[in-house]
Amino acid sequence: MARRTVSARPTVSARPTIGVRRAVSAAVAATIAVIVTLTLTAVPAQATPPNIPSYSTALSRLNSLTVAAESHQSSYNRSLFPHWITITGSCNTREQVLKRDGSNVVVNSSCYPTSGSWYSPFDGATWTQASDVDIDHMVPLAEAWRSGAWAWSTARRQTYANDLGGPELWAVTDNVNQAKGDKDPADWQPPLASFRCTYARAWIQVKWYYDMTVDNAEKSALSGMLATC
Repeated sequence: MARRTVSARPTVSARPTIGVRRAVSAAVAATIAVIVTLTLTAVPAQATPPNIPSYSTALSRLNSLTVAAESHQSSYNRSLFPHWITITGSCNTREQVLKRDGSNVVVNSSCYPTSGSWYSPFDGATWTQASDVDIDHMVPLAEAWRSGAWAWSTARRQTYANDLGGPELWAVTDNVNQAKGDKDPADWQPPLASFRCTYARAWIQVKWYYDMTVDNAEKSALSGMLATC
C-alpha cells in the first residue's frame, strides 16, 4: 500500500488495488481468529486444585477436627446443594474446572470444551473427551451433609458445592468418581496409591475449612494415608 505524505493528497493510482485490499482483509480476519482462539483457550493445567496443605499442616488440622458419629443421613438430598452455578460469562462451575485442570482446552461460545486433555490423578488416566471426565467433590455432598452440612444455610451449601478456592473440586475419570460415590476414606481410596497422600491432605483441608466432623474410622484411614507422605 502506498504511504501517504503530509504535502500531497494521494492520487487515484496511489489507492490500494483490489488484490491488496483483499490481502489486508484476510490478514485482519486471521488476526481476529487468533485472538478469538486465545480468548477461548484456557491457561495450561494447574495439575491440582489450589490450597492443599503440607503434610505437617494436614496432620495438625486432622487432629483438630471434632470426632463424632455421622448423622441426618436419611434427610440428605443432592438438591440441597445448588450446583453447578454460573461462574463467569457462560461458564458454570463444572466447565470452569474443566478449563482450569485440563491441558490445551478450547471451548465454544457456550463454554463447552471442544478439545483438550485431562489427567485424572485418582487413577493416572488421561482423557481427550470431556464426556469421560466427572467433576468430583473431594468430600462428597452426602458426606458433607452427614458431617455437619445438614445444619448449614442453603447459601453456605451452594458456596461449598461450587468452591473453586480450595481442593474441593477435581476433574477425574467418570467411572472412578462413580465408584467413589459418597464414601469417605475408610471405605474408598484412590486406586493410584501414590496419590493417597495428596488425597488425604486435600480431604482434611476441606473438612477443616468448613468445620466438619470426622468419624473414628475416617480419621484412622486418613492417618494411615498421611503415613504414606
